[in-house]
Amino acid sequence: MINYYIMEDNKGKLLIVDDNRSILNSLKLYLEDEFDIVKTVSNPNHIISLIRDKTYDVILLDMNFSAGQKTGNEGIFWLREILKYDESAIIILITAYGNIELAVKAIKEGATDFIVKPWDNKKLLSTLKTGLKLRKSALEIKSLQQKQKHLSENIYQHYNMYKGTSQVMKEVYNTIEKIAKTDVNVLISGENGTGKELIAHEIHKQSLRKNEVLINVDLGVLSESLFESELFGHVKGAFTDAKENRVGRFETASGGTLFLDEIGNLSISLQAKLLSALQNRWITPVGSNKQISVDIRLICATNKSLNEMVNKKLFREDLLYRINTIQIEAPPLRERGEDIVLLTDLFLKQFSEKYAKPFLKINSEAYEKLNDYNWPGNVRELKHTIEKAVILSETNILKPENFLLNVSKSNGYFMPHITLQESEKRIIKNALRNNKGNISHTAKELNIRRQTLYAKIKKYGL
Repeated sequence: MINYYIMEDNKGKLLIVDDNRSILNSLKLYLEDEFDIVKTVSNPNHIISLIRDKTYDVILLDMNFSAGQKTGNEGIFWLREILKYDESAIIILITAYGNIELAVKAIKEGATDFIVKPWDNKKLLSTLKTGLKLRKSALEIKSLQQKQKHLSENIYQHYNMYKGTSQVMKEVYNTIEKIAKTDVNVLISGENGTGKELIAHEIHKQSLRKNEVLINVDLGVLSESLFESELFGHVKGAFTDAKENRVGRFETASGGTLFLDEIGNLSISLQAKLLSALQNRWITPVGSNKQISVDIRLICATNKSLNEMVNKKLFREDLLYRINTIQIEAPPLRERGEDIVLLTDLFLKQFSEKYAKPFLKINSEAYEKLNDYNWPGNVRELKHTIEKAVILSETNILKPENFLLNVSKSNGYFMPHITLQESEKRIIKNALRNNKGNISHTAKELNIRRQTLYAKIKKYGL
């Protein structure tokens, strides 16, 4: 395998290998107008370095290079060497000593076709053009196989976003509808478990790229040593465990959407490599000198304050500008009000069907317990809580004691990875929403003076 790009031009790139320089010059003159690039070389020892530096769509390969040789064994040897590096290479063999037995052997070894010297120009050109079409088809199939692989990996995962009825979620959904059909980069921020991945999938589902793949990369579990290989791909032999070529996530996502989750976990050095790929719109696989152009729609997510990380020199400001053309904040469950009950019913139905307990219901005291809980783990915690209750239930009525909650974390507002100021901002924002913007009622609820509340609203831009 090699870097599987899809040819955007029609003429392609041709490599001719023959020890006779007169033949090389003759073929170059005849074919240079028929191909975008015609590269000639007389020494076969240069073949592998040439195809490492540039991908050739068709290789026209002589079968005998040493004086007096007529067996074709040298051509067969180099045929095998090329196919070791690029298993989809289109190789057309050419020799002055052709016979049926040698032709059959060459085809069995992986050659696409066989031409005998002296050749007919029209037949030669037709053979090369047919090889070019075969190459293009093979690359398209390979690209589709890569995308199908990623689609198959996610086939049993459900990414349906539940909009709910809370005002905060209506605002999120309204933003999604405005930006989905554009190609702007999106940064989704929010606490763990708030559904950032669901928002990313909803953007993709409503976008013009919806018929292409969305490739998800969890940067939080990706080690520094694997970063470039995973995102940009690698060629065979690039490092000890690189036993075959690998297409990176950028290239696989080309034409579709690339979702980089937990981007705040990237080190400064890896941020620089990511920024370079985003700016240039091309990537270079590990161990290769070839630049592969990519066309992606980028969505990133984080549970950290990237602005705070920029101030601490932990995150590149230029990368932050690049990834957050539009920023969406996934609201915590405690700010979603009535959505808690609606999501509870949704998960109850889902898990009742899954575990064959169709008659389960939740009593009013249990609803009250769930509604009063602070949900530090957000929607993910609620989902797991309902699933556990369904699995362990022994009657058709779920009561408060059926729901196992981590009450110690629910005292007050549990907000990981945020500052005291951010916590205060969210409390005031939530109180304003609960009181429908009424300053007097909000100040009374927060037990502060109206003037103090006005100052804090101005400070936080609420």
